[in-house]
Amino acid sequence: MSIIIEQGIKEDIDELAMLYDDLNDYLQKGTNYPGWLKGIYPIREDATEGIKSKGLYAAKEKGKIVGSFILSHKPESAYDKVNWKTDDDYSRILVVYTFVVHPAYLKKGLGKMMIDFIIQYGVENNMKSIRLDVYEKNIPAIKLYEKCGFSYVDTVDLGLSNHGLDWFKLYEKVLQK
Repeated sequence: MSIIIEQGIKEDIDELAMLYDDLNDYLQKGTNYPGWLKGIYPIREDATEGIKSKGLYAAKEKGKIVGSFILSHKPESAYDKVNWKTDDDYSRILVVYTFVVHPAYLKKGLGKMMIDFIIQYGVENNMKSIRLDVYEKNIPAIKLYEKCGFSYVDTVDLGLSNHGLDWFKLYEKVLQK
């Protein structure tokens, strides 16, 4: 697998929207660990906003997008009530959003490769830590994050109970003390 991870561009939006739909279709047929819903999350607008903010990265194999994530310095409001492992303003903290792996690439190491990229990016850009949230029943993602050195911090309500998503676990990987 020769994957290149690069910043997303406007021309990637159609393919990213297709990736989101393909993953949501796949999740609806089996166990929907993240609880995502086609047409609700993730959607084309998430890709558009991620590219506009210059935070979206696409993992590509032979020019085809097979994974994606968005890096931001803006936390969910529920993060404010949490006792994190590091204490700094968000200019030195990365928040991971919309972490997506194409169904054909699940269980093939792409998720770990993307997390390793995020960690390296954080180190190279002098970030203090990386934070993310994950739906409490998304066991595969939780195992990946823990395997990559993220530590559980707290469980919060992100206000998505109308979609059946009540509790999210928060994780943090400290890069600098």
